[in-house]
Amino acid sequence: MATTPQSRGCESPGCDKSANLQCPTCMKLGIQGSYFCSQSCFKENWKSHKVLHKIAQGEAIDGSDSKDKEYNPWPHFRYTGKLRPFPQSKKRTVPASIPRPDYADHPGGIPRSELEMKMKATHIKTLSDEEIEGMRVACKLGREVLDEAAKVIGVGVTTDEIDRVVHEACIERECYPSPLNYYQFPRSCCTSVNEVICHGIPDLRPLENGDICNVDVTVYHRDFHGDLNETFLIGEVSETARKLTQVTWECLEKAISIVKPQEKYRDIGNVIQKHAHANGFSVVRSYCGHGIHQLFHTAPSIPHYAKNKVIGIMKPGHCFTIEPMISQGAWRDDTWPDKWTAVTIDGLLSAQFEHTLLVTDTGVEVLTKRNGHNGQPYFMD
Repeated sequence: MATTPQSRGCESPGCDKSANLQCPTCMKLGIQGSYFCSQSCFKENWKSHKVLHKIAQGEAIDGSDSKDKEYNPWPHFRYTGKLRPFPQSKKRTVPASIPRPDYADHPGGIPRSELEMKMKATHIKTLSDEEIEGMRVACKLGREVLDEAAKVIGVGVTTDEIDRVVHEACIERECYPSPLNYYQFPRSCCTSVNEVICHGIPDLRPLENGDICNVDVTVYHRDFHGDLNETFLIGEVSETARKLTQVTWECLEKAISIVKPQEKYRDIGNVIQKHAHANGFSVVRSYCGHGIHQLFHTAPSIPHYAKNKVIGIMKPGHCFTIEPMISQGAWRDDTWPDKWTAVTIDGLLSAQFEHTLLVTDTGVEVLTKRNGHNGQPYFMD
């Protein structure tokens, strides 16, 4: 799962400049943000930007209706795309014999250990040899769990079924599914379909031919979290969907290639944005990678966009995720009323890939790498 940084930059795709000019219509409608560096960038981005005005004024932008007309939890919410929520099955349980993180049984899902760490210090933890081995085991098990999900995903399969497979695979490996009850997240993994950027909640909607679906898995095993995700192509997808997925994977590969001691964390975003923009796509700015070990989310933050201001230098023993979210259209996002499902502001596609990484003395170890297939993701099989 991703974390959320703050930023202000020009909204025009491919523009890296800081922005001070705000759209006057957005100001009248009370829309936050909407900054541009110049009038020319504003005009060039007008077609995708005006979608914000329609949403704020309560206009439908896609003309589609929910395929499940009997289920409409938010009748007054204006969706940005065609995807709709479906009913969810009952919350799954984890046997008491399996060790769990501190938020697992908290009524509000509050990760007290994470909050305590934020109050004490913001430094990046250097893992000991014993802690590194704990991370290797957790990440290996996380990879096995995602591999189990990959066996069942396809046309006609519900994301709830994927969640069931992930949940049971965790239990079989004596792991707690880290997302479950984290700030009250209701499922054991995230499934993000089509315009969903991240944090999609598994439900009873069957996957359709032409969908893309990201499955985000994190396991908690013997005090350590292992976090990874992949985007899958469902049936026969469009060339745009395939290209977006391919470029997103390449963004992750290129970012991993620079990880080594003394590299600046902020440089990761430069590499990712350069490749995404070169292929006509945008980089989501609202969510970022994160440090991970005994804590699910901790320092450092890893923004995926260029010219970010994050501080920190990579050192051997640092462990963190890189998880670029790349969108077909605008980089801005909206959130469904479930307070989790993050979607593209224009209803266009978004893809994501994630690995947990360890900085070594000479470079990087990809802890969640897929065995065989030269470590390539499933969509390339």
